[in-house]
Amino acid sequence: MQKRKSAERRTLKEDNTMRAGVIGLGDMGSGLAKNLIKNGFETTGFDLSDARMQALTEMGGTAAKDIVDVARNADVVYVMVMNGDQAKAVILGPDGLVKNMVEGGAIILTATIKPREAREIDEAMSASGIALIDSPVSGGFPGAQGGTLTMMAAAPDAILDTFAGPMEAVSATIHRVGDGAGQGQIVKACLQTLIGSIFSATFEASVLAAKAGVKGENLFKVFSTSGAGCGCTNTALENIIDRKFEGTGSGIGTMHKDLTISLNLAEELGVPMHTASSAMQIFHAGKSKFPEGDNWACTKVIEEIVGAALHR
Repeated sequence: MQKRKSAERRTLKEDNTMRAGVIGLGDMGSGLAKNLIKNGFETTGFDLSDARMQALTEMGGTAAKDIVDVARNADVVYVMVMNGDQAKAVILGPDGLVKNMVEGGAIILTATIKPREAREIDEAMSASGIALIDSPVSGGFPGAQGGTLTMMAAAPDAILDTFAGPMEAVSATIHRVGDGAGQGQIVKACLQTLIGSIFSATFEASVLAAKAGVKGENLFKVFSTSGAGCGCTNTALENIIDRKFEGTGSGIGTMHKDLTISLNLAEELGVPMHTASSAMQIFHAGKSKFPEGDNWACTKVIEEIVGAALHR
């Protein structure tokens, strides 16, 4: 297999002809592909879902026949899968990215996985000539589709500079949080402990209001204009009072998984996590009862216990 020099990669970036790839074309990955295409990057993608592959071609991308096909037609590949095992298979497997990309390329790991899993992937790639950018994201479905994600990027500055173009295409803010794999995932784990805790507190507050006879609209007005108002609180409460518990692009399984990662890291480091642990139990209950629901479906579990539901 012919290998390209890293200097050629820099030229590709400068004239915007760097080729991009996306593995995983769900709510988040489809947004990555959409905005790469929008910003002029030739984009190849792969997903196990035929419908998602069709959607990619309709937005102007190229549907690959497999991961190898993506690797051979991309200089930088986003990996947006669900967990660490999937990330390892996609990146390190015999038919994975590392064995089939040309030297000098990069893999941008936007999936949220355990920090140690990101480090293990990086170590396994060390002699490949392919760079790993550990960069989980925040912003959810709206951020992915709108190209306004926040990226928590960890890699040497020279690598981040080289691949700034395709990263800027999908994000509004890129934070450089470290120079080694795992550091981006650590920051994301910290972020998710906070977001998960805010969500769960909002669920409880909404049920308290419902039981006391408060109108949802009044609660929303107060919350959104007070010190407690923020994107997390406002989004959660608005979906609750409008009774939107599915199809909002925030599947409960993702937050459940992320909180599992956060608590796993806390266990490894010996850090007590009282609030996040409680939030985890609320999400565990919600996922058990409404496995196909969105985050806000957790509220319905508490509503059923007390016999009251909040409406606008």
